Amino acid sequence: MKKLIFLLLCVFATYQVRAQLYYPPNTGTTWQTTDPSTLGWCQDSIDVLYDYLETTHSKAFLLLKDGRIVLERYFGTFTADSLWVWNSAGKTLTAFAVGIAQEEGYLSIDDTTSAYLGTGWTSLTPEQEEKITIRHQLTMTSGLDDAVDFYCTDPACLQYLADPGQRWAYHNSPYTLLDDVIANATGMTLNAWTNQKIRQPIGMNGFYFPVGYNNVHLSNARSMARFGLLLLSEGIWNGTPVLDDPDYFEEMTTSSQTINPSYGYLTWLNGQSSFMIPQLQVSFPGSPLPNAPDDMYAALGKDGQIINVVPSTGMVVVRMGLNDGNSLVASQYNDTIWQYINRLSCTLQTVEWELDQLELYPNPSNGNEVTLDGWKEEDFVQLTNNLGQSFSQYFANGKIHTALLTPGIYFLSVRRAGSHKILRLSVN
Repeated sequence: MKKLIFLLLCVFATYQVRAQLYYPPNTGTTWQTTDPSTLGWCQDSIDVLYDYLETTHSKAFLLLKDGRIVLERYFGTFTADSLWVWNSAGKTLTAFAVGIAQEEGYLSIDDTTSAYLGTGWTSLTPEQEEKITIRHQLTMTSGLDDAVDFYCTDPACLQYLADPGQRWAYHNSPYTLLDDVIANATGMTLNAWTNQKIRQPIGMNGFYFPVGYNNVHLSNARSMARFGLLLLSEGIWNGTPVLDDPDYFEEMTTSSQTINPSYGYLTWLNGQSSFMIPQLQVSFPGSPLPNAPDDMYAALGKDGQIINVVPSTGMVVVRMGLNDGNSLVASQYNDTIWQYINRLSCTLQTVEWELDQLELYPNPSNGNEVTLDGWKEEDFVQLTNNLGQSFSQYFANGKIHTALLTPGIYFLSVRRAGSHKILRLSVN
């Protein structure tokens, strides 16, 4: 009974989130906006974010709150009508398209891939090849050797390295072959399928086009934001199901395997216990984006193509642009963008100004007591020496009692409302 009540509460919460979302009309350029000031965001901090985006070769940036545009900026000659590549952010779009094909009965993700590509699509033995399923393609756990040729989909390039499900590796080739799986299962080309099932129902433009072995999706920035809004609403567009399979959507946006918990179905996850990055067989502890919300999931592509979705805040963040570095998914760059987003609050700006006014006197100290001018009761204060040893017991009520401190250099760390300031104190 308790479990049923919990499930009903979850369904009700999801309904409430969807009910408050705004969806732009499928035709035309109308899109409601929210003034940043109503969120407590300061224009000078927004300008600092835009300056960072411009210096890192961005072409477009959008931030939605509950479906409405809060921030929208285009750089250089790029406009709202300009098209740009999604690169691997298009993987999440493909995963969504696979989910629709399963919902409509054209395939099951537990089917062997050979059922749709025929035997001999790899250089594996028939027994080895038969073990690879669509689920393995969605989760990057095919076991095929990603070091042979990252993009090549020829059978000679697809060689055995491990049994499916035993190794996670960001490998483009098995992903790309999902295009043929969809086409052979549905009898429609990838473009025809995604256009009919996703783009038209939500008013997107764009298409896939071949680049070498790849099929790369491109669109304008608002279309990218529309897909992000569709993800935020868990596959429902303004009350109309586009992907009407809650179980698949949940699997897509939660850990799909234990090797890399930060990966769903061709979708990156934040807030997990550990993460892996492309082209490395190393597991790192913690979240890939420590400055982003823990419940965020994302479609990420080379050169910093980004769709961030944050259910807890109703936010969608989109960035298009040129090379920001060499990463295939630009997690570090994305995390830096979140540092700027986190500093948009005018309240936080006021706190940082207040911390800048903190002062220790007398400094250097020659007596028994040093005052921290500007201290507030809610501050978290820590006093350490240059070896990191704590002497916080000597701080109370805005005073540092220095009589028992050994002469030397100390550091006073003050935290207030998410901001941080360190002051240097000399004790003689």
